[in-house]
Amino acid sequence: MVQRREPTARQVRLGTELRRLREAAGLTAIEAAALLGVNRVQINHIEYGLTGVSEQRLRRLAAHYACTDEEFVDALVAMATDRTRGWWEKYRGSLPTSFLDLSELEYHARFLRHVAILYVPGLLQTEEYSRAVFSSRLPELTADELELRIEHRKARQEFTIPYEAVIHEAALRIRVSDRATSRAQLARLLELSEADHITVRVIPFDLDGFARAASTMTYMGGPMPRLDTVVRDALHGSAFIDSEAQLNTYRTSFRKVEAASLDAGPSRDLIRSLAKEL
Repeated sequence: MVQRREPTARQVRLGTELRRLREAAGLTAIEAAALLGVNRVQINHIEYGLTGVSEQRLRRLAAHYACTDEEFVDALVAMATDRTRGWWEKYRGSLPTSFLDLSELEYHARFLRHVAILYVPGLLQTEEYSRAVFSSRLPELTADELELRIEHRKARQEFTIPYEAVIHEAALRIRVSDRATSRAQLARLLELSEADHITVRVIPFDLDGFARAASTMTYMGGPMPRLDTVVRDALHGSAFIDSEAQLNTYRTSFRKVEAASLDAGPSRDLIRSLAKEL
C-alpha cells in the first residue's frame, strides 16, 4: 500500500487505537506482523497512520488482539474504509495541516462542545471578529493567508450537529476590534443561540469561587465515547488529545464548567445586557 507523506489526525488516531489494542494484548509489533504475514515495518506504518489497513486485516488484528467490542471494531473499520474527500481538501497545501485535521474531525463528530475564555468560539464568530483575531496572530499573515483562514472558518460554520458553547463573560467583553465589531458579534451569538442545534451558556464574572474556566477546549464526540477527541490550541498549533484517562479528565471538567454556567435563557439575557452597554 502506498505510504502517506502526511497522515491526517484521523488516520493517526486509527493507527493509535490499533497500537493500543496490540499493547493491551501483550504482543510486540514483530508478533503482530507474523499474524498477518507481513514485516514489522508494515505494522509500524499502520500504527503511525503512514499506510492504510483493509477491513479484512483490521478485523484479523482485532481478533488476534482478543478485542470483543464489536461496536468499537466496526467504528475502526469505518475509519479505515472511509474515502471521504471533504470540502477542506481544497485548502491542502494552502493552510496548516491542523486546520484541515480540525475540519475533518468536526465533519465526522456526533456532537461538539466548547469552553471559551478569551475569544468567542470560531464556529460562532462573525467575519469581522474572525478577521480581527487572525490579524493579531504572530508572525503576521499576508493578505492572501488571512482571507484563506477567514474563508475556511466560514465553511466550518456550516454544521448541523449538536453544539454547546460555554463562554466566559471575559470573552464577551474583550474587544478584539472596535465597538461595532463587538456589538455585531453579540448580536450574532443571540441569533445562533436560538438555533435548535446550538446552545450558548455564559459564565458570569460575579460567580463566586469559580476557578475551573482556566483552559479553552473543544470536545468532539466520536461514534462512541472511546473515540472522542479533545482539541487544545497552542502557539505552535493544535494538539489532539485522545487517551482515555485524559478524555475522562476533560469530560469531568466540562461537566463542572457547564454546571457552573448560566442556563440558555439567562445567558441570552446577559448577552443582551452586554450589547446594550456598547
